[in-house]
Amino acid sequence: MMRIGHGYDVHRLKEGRKLIIGGVLIPFERGLDGHSDADVLLHAIMDAMLGAAAFGDIGQMFPDKDPKYEGADSLELLRKVYERLFNAGWKINNLDCTVVAQSPKLAGFIPQMRERIAVTLNTDTSCVSVKATTEEYLGFTGSGEGIAAHAVILIDN
Repeated sequence: MMRIGHGYDVHRLKEGRKLIIGGVLIPFERGLDGHSDADVLLHAIMDAMLGAAAFGDIGQMFPDKDPKYEGADSLELLRKVYERLFNAGWKINNLDCTVVAQSPKLAGFIPQMRERIAVTLNTDTSCVSVKATTEEYLGFTGSGEGIAAHAVILIDN
């Protein structure tokens, strides 16, 4: 049986935080605000995975009220989501993601993001697509207030 899942996440940019997207530290004057490391891309991927398997969402699996997830490494959280799906008999066919950010420019970091995600999900980089786009200065991402990400995943058992 094949299933598809969609994930979406958004975080506000804030002074004094590191910017981590796709498990990669991006040099930038602001980072994403959140309870964990606020990796918007990995959060969207986790929601897509959990949704495809009908396992709820990351807020249920990793509640932001739980102090053990404060500052958590989202690559480690992604590994836990992968293990949950794998233990339930699901395997990943492919993953397609889009990060929406006016700045910084992310193209040079995408190969490293794809590699980190693929290794964490125990799959080949050819199964992981990451794209970046701007919103031509429109909306909260276009004005530089935040960064958003979408992810779509196909799984089967």
